Amino acid sequence: MSEGTAREADRKRRARRLTLGDLAAELDVSTATVSLALRDSPLVAGETRKRIKRHAIEVGYIYNRSAAALRTARSNMIGIAVHDILNPYFAEVFRALEDELEREHQVVLICNHRDDATRQRNFVDSLLQHRIDGLVLCASVGTTAEEINAIARSGIPVTLICRDVEGAEVPVVRGDDVAGARALTEHLIARGHRHIAMVGGRRQSSAGRDRNLGWRQALEAAGIDPAAQLDLPELMTQSDGRDAVPRLLAARPRPTAVFGFNDLLALGMLSALRRAGVEPGRDMAIVGYDDTDGAATRTPALTSVWNCPDEIGRRAADLILRQIAGEKVGAARLLIAPELRVRESSPPPLTTGDRPE
Repeated sequence: MSEGTAREADRKRRARRLTLGDLAAELDVSTATVSLALRDSPLVAGETRKRIKRHAIEVGYIYNRSAAALRTARSNMIGIAVHDILNPYFAEVFRALEDELEREHQVVLICNHRDDATRQRNFVDSLLQHRIDGLVLCASVGTTAEEINAIARSGIPVTLICRDVEGAEVPVVRGDDVAGARALTEHLIARGHRHIAMVGGRRQSSAGRDRNLGWRQALEAAGIDPAAQLDLPELMTQSDGRDAVPRLLAARPRPTAVFGFNDLLALGMLSALRRAGVEPGRDMAIVGYDDTDGAATRTPALTSVWNCPDEIGRRAADLILRQIAGEKVGAARLLIAPELRVRESSPPPLTTGDRPE
């Protein structure tokens, strides 16, 4: 056998043995990246695609089109990613989603990305390796429209929930956060409050921006300067709510009412205020958002905005299933009207003589 013939035989033997995993290891990328690059997926940067395809040719890797066809078959798996699965609100949304998807025999894979865009991207990459049928995403802060659109162009149906991403060409289902925040603030103003703080909300997210906007709109409409109010952004958890209380109590003038971006923050403030000797719902009005399970049974019962988790979950499930079935749903924006639920925690402000020092 000539030297050239031997080299060709070795090349063919190597081609039969090589796998996507081998190529990935040689190129120091993920298996999913190699697979997507060989299919010219827009999820992989152009230069990376060229490098992978060039290397595959050099080592004699023959992309198995029949195997690729098998990989495009339905997996009956849908990925769901949110930023805080410990938040009872997202647990309620997830339950509604899961109930609807299970009726269609879909298995749900869930990720708590914690508002970390890198963690979210790694999860999506893993989902692609598992051949998911669709992705339901409460997008992390830092997620770009280009990322979402690239996933959709690759053939994976995507539906956004609870947060919008400007420029994303996929459907979104969420509550009307501007309207809900405005109604909540208007309620406090109608009760006689003029010093109304806002605590929390990641302002790089649509929910954080919109609730803050609704708060500002209501204040301005009442002739109250939002810039003169205490506004503490980026806080999200019960622990954050507890930590915010010293700043509330030190503010001058001290707020007579506080709008918590979500119920977790409001509940954290309730307990910390009481430990500081300030009775929430009497000495200082506290309101939340989402009206999660248990808000109505706290002491005092929490005034909050019901943010329709069941309806958001059901509609998101319907949209993702319709896309999987091949229906074109476009970039529909479904804003669900929230509902103000007034309870004990938001009475009128105390008179000057009754306020605690």
